[in-house]
Amino acid sequence: MEQKGLFITFEGPDGSGKTTQIHRLAEELENRHLPYLLTREPGGTEIGDTIRSIILNPDHSELADKTEILLYAASRSQHVSEKILPAVREGKIVLCDRFVDASIAYQGYGLGQPIETIKQINHFATGGITPDRTYMIDVSPETGRSRMKSRSGSPEKGATSSASDLDRIERRALAYHQQVRKGFLAIYEENKSRVCLVNGEQDNGQVFSDIIEDFRHFMKQRNNVFMP
Repeated sequence: MEQKGLFITFEGPDGSGKTTQIHRLAEELENRHLPYLLTREPGGTEIGDTIRSIILNPDHSELADKTEILLYAASRSQHVSEKILPAVREGKIVLCDRFVDASIAYQGYGLGQPIETIKQINHFATGGITPDRTYMIDVSPETGRSRMKSRSGSPEKGATSSASDLDRIERRALAYHQQVRKGFLAIYEENKSRVCLVNGEQDNGQVFSDIIEDFRHFMKQRNNVFMP
């Protein structure tokens, strides 16, 4: 079925501020009385949230890399079927915090798993749906880790207590997060017509200004109404 609405995703390393920015865009849509759905991954559905609790639980250190890939894809499949496609078909603007790009960056580049295999698994899981626009907020791993520790209320230095509020993925070593960032930047280079790269090292206000400026241009190109 032809898509009537829009599918917008937000991506970026942990600590990039993408969740803050996606909520700000949702507020803009709300103020303009535009129909939208704000959702996230992993999760977004009851089944997906159950899978999310398995993936991110720090106690699940034995979780195999391949299992991680498949769990993300399973959650995403349910998400697309139950929430994303129906909303798009209803003419809504779907704002999704993470999608397939995250799996490529985190499990492909971060864990060193075969990227083409990850793409194939997710193509099957999603039916091949692709975002209309992706906002990729880029920050260095050092900045991201500093923000995560501040957000969790954890000290910058210390033993096990320094990561007490971080999830299983966030707790991984700096080298892992460096590879994840390389993955996101590689995705941008390969998909410049879809992905808008935003400097996340700026203050939140400027980051959102960059996003909303691009979003207005994007909507104008598609002949959608979005007043300044």
